[in-house]
Amino acid sequence: MIKKKIDDNELKNIISEVKEEKINGINVTVPFKNKVIPFLDELSPEAKDTQSVNTIYFQNGSTVGHNTDIAGFELAIKYAKYDVSNKEIFVLGAGGVAPSIIYSLKKMKASKITLTNRTKKKAEDLKNLFKDIEIVDWGERIDFDMIVNATSIGLKKNEDGLNFDYSANGPNKFFYDVIYNPRETLFLKRAKLFGNRVENGKMMFIYQAHQAFTIWHKLLPQINDETIKLIDQ
Repeated sequence: MIKKKIDDNELKNIISEVKEEKINGINVTVPFKNKVIPFLDELSPEAKDTQSVNTIYFQNGSTVGHNTDIAGFELAIKYAKYDVSNKEIFVLGAGGVAPSIIYSLKKMKASKITLTNRTKKKAEDLKNLFKDIEIVDWGERIDFDMIVNATSIGLKKNEDGLNFDYSANGPNKFFYDVIYNPRETLFLKRAKLFGNRVENGKMMFIYQAHQAFTIWHKLLPQINDETIKLIDQ
């Protein structure tokens, strides 16, 4: 397995290498989750519904785009032993992994999903995919049971540009950050100070890779404590 940084103009060629079976499979991340779609022959139902691809493989003569972020998030929430059903969820961010988060939350039967993004148009674009979500302005306070930071804010140490009032919603909420490095973003640190439960995106990262590996190799690897500790190194 290799990690490679590419430009937009290389997408077509690298996907052709999957079709020629020179490459067994590809994981893609932002900003390519949507950009790869025109070069693929097929999309899985999950990739089609979210218009987001993170896993590419070759099957029956076609290059197929799939989205394992959905299962990755769902399995991570189940690993955390949190029940999303009938809960009100607040999602911060409308790019990258946000469509997968929303799809997964709907699958887990959240009662209400509210989305906000610094650029409101991007949030409104996502509402075209998910008609029943609600959109609020960035910085607007709402009630929630669980909040998901699906932005990249927090990747840099001591960065918190979320414009969020941590004292407004009371304790015992569930704060989830898709970021896993650093292990505890300021978003999570401040939430914990106010008596809330917090989780980072480590298990989502592990599970989405686990699902992709299974697709490529037709093997279901075991996730043990040693695997989980590797991410913390």
